[in-house]
Amino acid sequence: MNPLPAAGPLRPDQQLISDMITPDSRVLDVGCGDGALLAYLAEEKNVDARGIELSQEGVNACVALGLSVIQGDADTDLADYPTNAFDYVVLGQTLQATRNPKDVLETLVRIGQHAVVSFVNFGHWRTRLSLLVNGRVPVPAGNKFGWHDSPDIHLCTVLDFVDLCETLGLTIENGLSIDRHNRVRQIKTGSRIANLKGEQAIFLLSRE
Repeated sequence: MNPLPAAGPLRPDQQLISDMITPDSRVLDVGCGDGALLAYLAEEKNVDARGIELSQEGVNACVALGLSVIQGDADTDLADYPTNAFDYVVLGQTLQATRNPKDVLETLVRIGQHAVVSFVNFGHWRTRLSLLVNGRVPVPAGNKFGWHDSPDIHLCTVLDFVDLCETLGLTIENGLSIDRHNRVRQIKTGSRIANLKGEQAIFLLSRE
């Protein structure tokens, strides 16, 4: 099997996501962007890598890498996938852009044995301080959008996400937070420290 062309570098959360995925597994990356994570998993972990991406630009980039990616919307098109079709379903920094995060999360753990979800934590202390001092909606580092044109419509904190998982009866197998210096901390259920210090969060989930 010839190696896939090189994709872009992985984000810190994508590297942690890849560490949670076992080799030779079936993986669906929802909102896979330019395909960097999928290409890495296919090359380094020999996974059966599939993807779904909303933007045509992203789909084109993935196809150029030789990846099996289709254009689709997480809010509507995941319902067509059969139960347990994948070992892992990844949702990287996309949950906040979905119209119904609760339904999407339930669907992830239906079609996959595990779900891996990462998101920007709006409970971080810098975000709180920025809103208090500046009186404006905080914009995460590297975000090119303003409040008026951002695709993010359901922002959440680590504690919000943990509460939703408990409401849905999901098992949190692992939880990690990352700060701006890429320092990684374990997230303990109900941890207010992680909610204050983590700028991004990554969770490995499964059904109870």
